[in-house]
Amino acid sequence: MANLILVRHGESEWNQKGLWTGLTDIGLSSKGKEESKDAGEKLKGSSIDVAYTSPLIRAKQTLTEIENVLGIDVPAFENKALNERDYGIYTGKNKWDIQKEVGAEQFNQLRRGWDSPIPEGETLQDVYNRVVPYYKSEILPKLKDGKNILIVGHGNSLRALVKYLENISDESVKKLEIGTGEIYMYMLDHKGAISSKNIFK
Repeated sequence: MANLILVRHGESEWNQKGLWTGLTDIGLSSKGKEESKDAGEKLKGSSIDVAYTSPLIRAKQTLTEIENVLGIDVPAFENKALNERDYGIYTGKNKWDIQKEVGAEQFNQLRRGWDSPIPEGETLQDVYNRVVPYYKSEILPKLKDGKNILIVGHGNSLRALVKYLENISDESVKKLEIGTGEIYMYMLDHKGAISSKNIFK
């Protein structure tokens, strides 16, 4: 048995302002650092053998805060497969201004839909198509070997992975939202199948 721990990074400075961040490399806000420390507190007593993050600083800062709280320094790997969704032409724009511009229904589809395109950007399906192969090739074999894995990712990279892990339908994934600093902890058997799940908010 092994634990797979998914943590969304703490609030970033652009999250705080309601801006679509995507691939823009924005650091944590003061609140985000506290959320990351709180995630570390919630993980006390959990063994972590290996960590994975995206190359974006907000994910790496979150991992650092967690490690500091736990007093550990685990082998960590970063890969752009775990990056946030590319928001294309909406990057840096205020989400709520866009909602007023396009209407609530289209906004929710853009924000949470499975295959809703954004010009010059990615759909959640695109994110899934880079996150899941990386998980299968690099992370799942370690879990099958009994290693406890921590992934610090982003709202959409983690939504994509949870969709795969829990076999969530394309339609139902619209309802899945993972808050900043939120933790999903899965226990997996030696075949990589989920035997239990806990969420810490």
